[in-house]
Amino acid sequence: RTLNRDIDAVRNAIEMEWSNGQAEGQINRLKTLKRAMYGRAGPNLLRARMLPLHHTN
Repeated sequence: RTLNRDIDAVRNAIEMEWSNGQAEGQINRLKTLKRAMYGRAGPNLLRARMLPLHHTN
């Protein structure tokens, strides 16, 4: 029943070549970090969590 409500979105997800899944995943990751660390982490810890391991200034 739920799939039938969103049948256009389901059809597009199957038939289209492109997807915004990567962007949505990054946004979800950032929001999760923000929620988990809100009020408990300073900018340095947030920066360390967001940047790749091999990143140097």
